[in-house]
Amino acid sequence: MSEKIVVVALGHRALGTTLPEQKIATKMAAKAIADLTEDGAHVVISHSNGPQVGMIHTAMNEFGKAHPDYTFAPMSVCSAMSQGYIGYDLQNAIRAEFIKRGIYKPVSTILTQTVIDPYDDAFAEPEKVIGRVLNADEAEAEEEKGNFVTELPEGGFRRILASPKPQKIIEIEAVRALVNADQVVIAAGGGGIPVMEQGIDLHGASAIIEKDLTAGLLAEELGADTLMILTSVEKVSLNLGKDDEKYLDVISVDEARTYMDEDQFAPGSMLPKFQAGISFIEKGEGRRTVITDLAHAKDGYREKTGTIIK
Repeated sequence: MSEKIVVVALGHRALGTTLPEQKIATKMAAKAIADLTEDGAHVVISHSNGPQVGMIHTAMNEFGKAHPDYTFAPMSVCSAMSQGYIGYDLQNAIRAEFIKRGIYKPVSTILTQTVIDPYDDAFAEPEKVIGRVLNADEAEAEEEKGNFVTELPEGGFRRILASPKPQKIIEIEAVRALVNADQVVIAAGGGGIPVMEQGIDLHGASAIIEKDLTAGLLAEELGADTLMILTSVEKVSLNLGKDDEKYLDVISVDEARTYMDEDQFAPGSMLPKFQAGISFIEKGEGRRTVITDLAHAKDGYREKTGTIIK
């Protein structure tokens, strides 16, 4: 099989939620990446960072409260920290798995910034929940700072952030150079560090970019052949949880659009996966999107299972 570029988007189940869980989960993810590499793929990895960036954000801000001499950590800084922390575990797990299999490819993590539009409509309707549960006084204090909070059904409040669409990946040429040098690259973790262009400067934004959309953009920019989105299910379902639930196998872009129009896929969950997959396919010839779970990554790549959009 000739070597093709595959962008793999790892969901949070492939990373765990705590430090010990992440150590174990990344070893499983490494096996899937090694399988794809043995099948002749140039692999570029993007990943979720939801639990990790929430943990970092909470820890840094609680530290700031306890130590007034330190400032609070902006969301963009927390995103950068999460990329380094996840990349560290992931690249080491992949390296070890490669050595066991006699694969000699370098694995690198690129600290990746993603440009967003400051006028994106998402800033008026934030949806990404972040941080610990707040009481009423803390929630009011956050709102006085200009932040958004949401009240939880079980009581308490949590901060919510906008999820703007990715516009451009700043480090794309660095990623491309490493791919051309036959390296496995980990990039655009958590959708990338959200930044806004102001002249020649890049300024961090208080936002969380939808990781699947950035993975799709990364695949588009690299001219990839396959966008593989690894999530919690082997195949995507129609009429999820109903008596007439149906699994999707190989479908066309037109069919995928029809299902989206029927509101078959939940916003913030399966919907952005289809949005990313369709956009990627439509911007190049001979492309496909594979949606499956980590355990079936190899079979999904070979189109033996999973939901395949062509």
